[in-house]
Amino acid sequence: MPLEADDQARVDEAIRESGANPSDDRVLVRNTPDSQKLGPLTVMCTILNRTIGSGIFVTPAIVLRSTSSVGVSLLFWSFGAVIGMSALLIWLELGLSIPKFELPNRDENDTVQGEGVSLQCVPRNGGEKNYLEYIYRFPKMRTTTCIFGWIYIILGNLSGNAVAFGIYICQAADIEGRDSLVRGLAVVCLTAACLLHASWRKGGIIVNNLLAVMKVLVLVAIIIIGFAASAGASFGHGPVHGETTDPKTQSKTSNFSTHSSFAFASNDPASYAESLLYIIFTFSGYEQPFYVLSEVYRPRKTFAMSTIAGQGLACCLFVLVNIAYLCAVSVDQRLDGELDMATVFFREVFGNQIAPRVMSGIIALSIFGNIVVMTFTASRVKQEIAKEGVIPFSLFFASSNTTPWARLRRRFWPSQSKEQDEESPSAALFLHWIFSMVMIGATSPTAPATAYTILISLYSYSVVTLLGFFVSGGLLYLRLFSRERHEWKSKSGFKPWGGATAAMIYTATCLFLVAARFIPPSSRSPFAFGNTGVQWYIIPTVGLASFVLGIMYYLGFEYIYPPLFKDGKVLIVDREAVIVREHGEYVQALEVVDASWERKSGPGSNDTEMQKVTVAD
Repeated sequence: MPLEADDQARVDEAIRESGANPSDDRVLVRNTPDSQKLGPLTVMCTILNRTIGSGIFVTPAIVLRSTSSVGVSLLFWSFGAVIGMSALLIWLELGLSIPKFELPNRDENDTVQGEGVSLQCVPRNGGEKNYLEYIYRFPKMRTTTCIFGWIYIILGNLSGNAVAFGIYICQAADIEGRDSLVRGLAVVCLTAACLLHASWRKGGIIVNNLLAVMKVLVLVAIIIIGFAASAGASFGHGPVHGETTDPKTQSKTSNFSTHSSFAFASNDPASYAESLLYIIFTFSGYEQPFYVLSEVYRPRKTFAMSTIAGQGLACCLFVLVNIAYLCAVSVDQRLDGELDMATVFFREVFGNQIAPRVMSGIIALSIFGNIVVMTFTASRVKQEIAKEGVIPFSLFFASSNTTPWARLRRRFWPSQSKEQDEESPSAALFLHWIFSMVMIGATSPTAPATAYTILISLYSYSVVTLLGFFVSGGLLYLRLFSRERHEWKSKSGFKPWGGATAAMIYTATCLFLVAARFIPPSSRSPFAFGNTGVQWYIIPTVGLASFVLGIMYYLGFEYIYPPLFKDGKVLIVDREAVIVREHGEYVQALEVVDASWERKSGPGSNDTEMQKVTVAD
C-alpha cells in the first residue's frame, strides 16, 4: 500500500536532506517497505525456527537424568510451557505499548481529531532494549543502554548451538568429532548464516520459513511414531515400550505407571533448578519477532495473534514429543549419559544405526535454522544499540546497506525493481559474527560437549533469565507501583489474560533460577563437575559479572572516556524518526541518527539523548 502524499513527501525530504548534507556524524536508516514486511506466517515461523533447535532433542535427556523421574520430567515440561506463554504475554504487553511518541489522535475512520496529540506506541526493533530503557529511565544518562548493550552484544548469539551443529554433523557422517573439526564446522555455520542475511534478506526469510515448517513436520512425525509404538506398532525392529526399572527389585513397569512415574525422583534441588533453566531456554524463541517488530506487517492487527499461535504450537508439540520419546525409550537407558533423546528414540524404534545418523543430520539442520533466525533478529538489536552511540564506531554499526542480491536484481532485471531495494544491517551482522567467534574461541580449551554446556548455560542465565527478570519485574512495577500505573492499564497496546498474573509467574521463576544456580549439585547430579567439566558456581558468577561489567562499561564511557579521549566533550545523540500511516497504523518509515561529541553547554551539563519525531498530518 503506497504512503499518503504528505507522508511520502516527508520521507523524500528526509532522504534529500541527508544526502545533501553528508556527514560522518549522521546515518539514515530506512525501514522495510510495506511489500517486504514480515507477514503472520513468517512471524510464526520466526518463533518456531528459534524454539525448535537443539533443545527439544537434547534437553529431554538432561532433564530426565537430573530428575530421575518420568512424572517430574513431564511436569517440568508442562510448567515450561506455562512459563513460555507467560513470557510471551509480557513481551506482547510491552512490545505493543513501547516506545511512545506524541502523535495526532485519530478516530475509527483514520481522520485526525482536531489539534489534539497523545502518546502512542510506534513499533520499533530492539525488543528488551526498548522495554528496559522505558522502565529504568535515567534522565541524561545511558546507564540501562550500556548495561544491556554490553550483555547482549557479547552474549546475544547462539555460538553454543553452532558447536552442537558441528557435533551432530560429525555424528551424521559417522566420523570422529575432533575438537578442531567441530569448531571449524561451527565457524562455517555461523558465517554462512551471516553471509546469507547480508547478501539476500528475502532469501534468509525464505530459508527461515522452510526450515521452520520442516522442523514442525519432524516433531509431528516423532509424535506419531512414538504413539504408534506405544500402541504396539512395529517399524522393522519389533514392538518397543518405554519402561522404568525399579532399582531395588529390578522389576520393569511402564514409564507412565502411576506407581513408578514419581517413585524414584531425585532429591537434589540444584538439579531441578538447572533442569528448569534448560527447559526455559528451549521455550525461549518467543522474543525473536519482537527484535524485528518494526519490520512486521500491520503489527497492531496481526502480531499478537501470530505470536500466540506460534508459541502455543511450540508448547503443544514439545509436551507431546516428550511423551512420545517415553513411549519408546526406557528410562534406565536414558540414564547412561548419552547426549540426546532423539537419536536413542530412533535407534530403539528402527533398530539400526542408519536411523540415528539420519536423525543426527536432521538435528544439525534444525540447529542451523535456529542460528539463521537468531542471526537475523539479533543483528537488528545490535543495530539499535549502535544507534545510541554507546559503542565504538557506532554509526558504522547502525547503518544499513543495499544487499548484493538487490544490486544484481536492479542491474539485470530493472523492470522488476520498481520498489525500494532491500537492505540489511551488514555492519551489525559483522559485529554479531565477531563476538560469536570470540565465544567459540574463548571455550576452545574445553571439549566441544563442555563448550556447548558453558555457552548454552551462560546464554540461558544471562540473556534469558537475568534480563528476563528485569523485564518482567519492571512490568510489575509499571502495573502496580509506578505513577503511571492507572494510565498504563487503560492505554497499553495489549491487555493480557489474567492481568499481572503472567508477569508474577515469570518474575518469580526468573528470581528463583537466578538464586538457585548458586546451590551446589550433588556428586551424582548430571550437572556435577565430574559430568560437565564445569564447576557449579562458574555460570552464575560469570552471568552476574556480565551485569557488573556492564555498569563498569557505563562508568568508563560516561566519566573516563570523554576527558581522556574527547577533550571533555559530551555525546549528543539525535534520533529523528519519520512516522507515517500505513493501513491505519503509525509506523516508522525511516530514522536519521546524528551522533557527535560537543562541548558542554553550561555548568553541570551532561550527555543528552534527544529523540525527535517528524509528523505532519
